Amino acid sequence: MSVRNLKPLFNPSSVALIGASTKPFSVGAVAVRNIYAAGFQGDIYLVNPRHTTIDGHPCFADVASLPKAPDLAVIATAPESVPELIAQLGARGTKAAVVITAGFGEGGSTRGHDLCNAMLEAARPHLLRIVGPNCFGLMLPRIDLNASFIHIPPLPGRLAFVAQSGALLATVVDWATHRRIGFSHLVSLGDMADVDFGDMLDYLATDGYTRAILLYVESITHARKFMSAARAAARIKPVIVVKAGRYGESATAAASHTGAMAGSDAVYEAAFSRAGILRVNDLEALFDAVSTLGMLQPVTGDRLAILTNGGGIGVMATDTLIYKKGNLARLSESTMNRLDAVLPPTWSHGNPVDIIGDASPQRYTDALNAIMDDPGVDAVLAMNCPTAIASGTEAAQAVLEMIKQRPQQSRQCGLLSCWIGDGPSEAARQMFRERGIPSYETPTKAVRGFMQMVRYRHSQAMLMEVPPDIPEALSPDRQAVRRIIETVLAQQRSWLLETEAKSVLAAYQIPVVPTVAADTPEAAAQAASEMAGPVVLKILSTAILHKSDAGGVALNLETAGAVRERAAWMREHFQEEPVDAGSLKFSVQPMIQRPHAQELIVGMNFDPQFGPVLLFGHGGTATEVIMDRSLALPPLNMNLAREMIAGTRICRLLAGYRGVPGANLADIAATLVKVSQLVCDFSEIAELDINPLLCDPQGVLALDARLRVQPADGPAGRRLAICPYPTELEQTIGLPDGQTLLLRPIRPEDEPAFQRFFTSLSPEDVRLRFLHPMKLLPRTMAARLTQIDYDREMALVLTSSDGRQGADLHGVVRISADPDNEKAEFAIMLRSGKTGLGLGPMLMRRIIDYARGRGISQLFGEVLNENRSMLALCKALGFKRRNDPDDPGSAVVSLQL
Repeated sequence: MSVRNLKPLFNPSSVALIGASTKPFSVGAVAVRNIYAAGFQGDIYLVNPRHTTIDGHPCFADVASLPKAPDLAVIATAPESVPELIAQLGARGTKAAVVITAGFGEGGSTRGHDLCNAMLEAARPHLLRIVGPNCFGLMLPRIDLNASFIHIPPLPGRLAFVAQSGALLATVVDWATHRRIGFSHLVSLGDMADVDFGDMLDYLATDGYTRAILLYVESITHARKFMSAARAAARIKPVIVVKAGRYGESATAAASHTGAMAGSDAVYEAAFSRAGILRVNDLEALFDAVSTLGMLQPVTGDRLAILTNGGGIGVMATDTLIYKKGNLARLSESTMNRLDAVLPPTWSHGNPVDIIGDASPQRYTDALNAIMDDPGVDAVLAMNCPTAIASGTEAAQAVLEMIKQRPQQSRQCGLLSCWIGDGPSEAARQMFRERGIPSYETPTKAVRGFMQMVRYRHSQAMLMEVPPDIPEALSPDRQAVRRIIETVLAQQRSWLLETEAKSVLAAYQIPVVPTVAADTPEAAAQAASEMAGPVVLKILSTAILHKSDAGGVALNLETAGAVRERAAWMREHFQEEPVDAGSLKFSVQPMIQRPHAQELIVGMNFDPQFGPVLLFGHGGTATEVIMDRSLALPPLNMNLAREMIAGTRICRLLAGYRGVPGANLADIAATLVKVSQLVCDFSEIAELDINPLLCDPQGVLALDARLRVQPADGPAGRRLAICPYPTELEQTIGLPDGQTLLLRPIRPEDEPAFQRFFTSLSPEDVRLRFLHPMKLLPRTMAARLTQIDYDREMALVLTSSDGRQGADLHGVVRISADPDNEKAEFAIMLRSGKTGLGLGPMLMRRIIDYARGRGISQLFGEVLNENRSMLALCKALGFKRRNDPDDPGSAVVSLQL
């Protein structure tokens, strides 16, 4: 369930408070006071069998006595009474409830969990939505509704704040009210038995009264729903999150390096980044981010220039910028000459631009104009510390006037301000804020705000960036992997032998070092004699995972005799271990000599909330000590893989240094994509390590691998937090003229082909499809149409039957479903040269079958009345037609599935 029946929750015309009370300082008494004091204009019903009036307002004995069913019920009664109250409200027609009451299993109580389940069961037949239990309630300042027991009324505004912690919500209201910050929605989710963050994101994303969504998160339930909702919302408006528990000590030990290195907070970080959400560390940063993201002129890059009348604060700002991995802009020679012409000789002659403590308003504006015109500057931080020589207020006024008069055709450059101090400086900061320019109290906060904008811009760009194709077409041998996994599970094993794990990697076109299994020391010696050069001998056992630590690896053995001797020693040595020595085998592989290669780790672990998580970082035996790693959620494409690589320290080594050539980054990224595809294809894979993975200019080579499997608990894609590419929908289509085409889901990599497809359409085709003329397809729209969420949308494309990368598209049919998966809008386009072959009816039938299989109840679309061929096709397929009341030139067609 998602946005269904959330409208009565957030825009009710009537509210019932069940558990209203006269007892001083009780939740029921405070809630009564708040709900009437806020000035809600709808009907208010108080319910308590022990009173006929409360504070002069009528009070009803029970739900049955209410004059009508309330849109929203607020419940503050004993937990044992809640399930029955929910059943009564649902039967009367109420569609939403806020359960303030605690006692539903918060401490692990079995009784509480049973009550929670009973409450949900009572709500289910009526589709009644529940916020809570164990929450502070909700506040909707736009409609003057305060259905909470928070001590201070919030101001109206356009920020939505959603929190699991009611106490923190109350703190935020207190903090924000004194700073004149207002809200559209304030929601305490409590235990999230029903309505959760995913539901709230879906609702608030399309709420016209909300310009930014702020979240305080302790944990995520239903990760897949959350990721879908977050990715959709973040494309529409800023979503900013504070996640508590950053340094939790509750991670359990894992057998593999990947498991030990993939902490839960790092997984949340990866999830937020993938969704396009900006994460901040505290509440102050949360509201600073709102100010920054709402700035008059957004920044377009990470190059910051600093303008200041004090050298010390300029140095402080620079220190913070470098610490946060920002980029201090390099001023051009032209800009330096302009500054020399307007500044005193004692100015700093560099960035930060110190214009000296006696800087006049004119000096500020002259310098700022010159810097903002520099093509190497993306934003300017203008700072002022108070002096007795020059007025900071006048400087602020001059800067604002300059920005107002700056010609529209001038180069666009972001501006942030930092006027330090109280009194006049506070007034100056307020002047900047009123003009849409973020203003901060300290250099540290100002630079933090800038870097928040840089991170947000980067995350938005990643949502829209078109990934390149993988360097080589990926054609994995899935049947070979299936046979290996089935054999291992049939033997009731969980860990694959090294040779089996390498065979799995090889089946996905990941280069592995040739490895031979040997049952005895003699067989190991024979295998070594057949290899050119020195070899590596390893123990081969599923009971010994960290072979190097246990003495199970011998490097650089130059003769067969040395191999035989070492293998015999290993067998003797491991007889003392809790391992069946008779089952010990050996692996022999060439000793790889690649002097400039870096040792990497690529892995996968399973997170309880988000499912499979991929890891990349600095490998080798010290990988857990170095702890240089980056995490990401599958599935990956080449852009996301490169982003993982860039998130590590070893990335700088991989780029090359001091005569050491750079590594083949494309091969590393391709390996990450291949591992991602392997994890998406097989739900049996529970844990995976490739360590070390060597990489140099020649490419990558896996020297060792560990892989753990377990019986699958459902289809491969269902355990992922992000729906993977649905390979099962690929289908070869035969045409009447003997040609064959491939029908498949659209991919992000199709954006260039989609652009070519659009340019091939006639102006009339475009007008009939998009309902208005379009000469060009904006890149953002093309990215949005090709980078879809397969959980909520589907687009099937017709392309060449060989499936080659970058092939032209001949037709597209798509649906976009609502968050509740009840209704979906369809659209279809065909290349002009492919009409008359029956492709339109075929595509429509395929998408109808797909929608029916998804459980969608209705397909609908808007068609121009003059588009007779489309209207005729819809009629033939059983669609019903009605006139569009908002557009007399078009019709709405719908099909009940």
